[in-house]
Amino acid sequence: MFSKFNDRKGENLKKKRIKVITLLLLVLLSTGCTKYVKDGKESVIYEKTGQTITANILCKPSDTELINLYNEHNVEIINEVPECQNFKITSGKYHSLWESILVKPLAWCILKIGYLFNNMGISVMVLGLLIRLAMLPISKKSVMQSENIRKAQPEINKIEKKYRNRTDNESLMQKSQETMLVYKKYNINPVSGCLLAFIQLPLFFAFLEAINRIPAIFEGDFFFGMKLGMTPWVGIREGRYIYILLIILIILSTYFSFKKSMNSQPNDEMQQQMQFMMKFMIVMICVASFSLPTAIALYWIVTNVFAVVQNYIINKSLEKRM
Repeated sequence: MFSKFNDRKGENLKKKRIKVITLLLLVLLSTGCTKYVKDGKESVIYEKTGQTITANILCKPSDTELINLYNEHNVEIINEVPECQNFKITSGKYHSLWESILVKPLAWCILKIGYLFNNMGISVMVLGLLIRLAMLPISKKSVMQSENIRKAQPEINKIEKKYRNRTDNESLMQKSQETMLVYKKYNINPVSGCLLAFIQLPLFFAFLEAINRIPAIFEGDFFFGMKLGMTPWVGIREGRYIYILLIILIILSTYFSFKKSMNSQPNDEMQQQMQFMMKFMIVMICVASFSLPTAIALYWIVTNVFAVVQNYIINKSLEKRM
């Protein structure tokens, strides 16, 4: 009885921790977000590249036309921020904890690596990979948890069937206890499955915000005549058909990363749900990719490819252990 009480107490503590972490993430994600220059109710688009102009930039653009565009719309921050080459983590005023501990440090790293390689596109890709590598232990644990859940699913299904029509408190407690025993047998921790999302989501949004708020990225070129600030829609319209390849890579990398997640689901019903979600996401991303700046598209492709390779290697290592 005492052990059962401790189990319930432990579960309640875990649930409270999840709620606190979720609340903190919501606070972080709701402050210091990217703001755009407005002309009335409409966002201002830089016709040269097709990008939406960011209002709360972290450093000055060097493109004269872009500077004039900021001045035309009375964006005062253009005179308050440093040159991108002189940007520091402490530059500018304090606006939020989110900006200070995540966005500015990531922006500083992007700029330093970009000036080192003399290519901001390479910087975005390298830093995206470094973040993925730093999260590798957590990602590996998440994949192993998914595999353990898949193995445990037949026993969990039996428990679900056993208590399907029993809603009294005693039955619900017995069901919970039997489920926890299966979790212990297969070394499953339901809380750890959320850990990757808790860490990855803030980093992902902070990284995208850092990219959006650094003019030096969007003014730069990548390779094969691709401009980092240009969207595929504008590039194709100007006859730069290399952007079609960019769209194809976005779609393919997304497809294979989702396909792996779909295959790891423990039952047919969840696989069908994932398959529907995958198709829906592919269509949405296909449409969105036409208006996605090249810099963000490169980050998306590289991190998706890394995730596919990473999961392949982890699963192969798990197969060898069996």
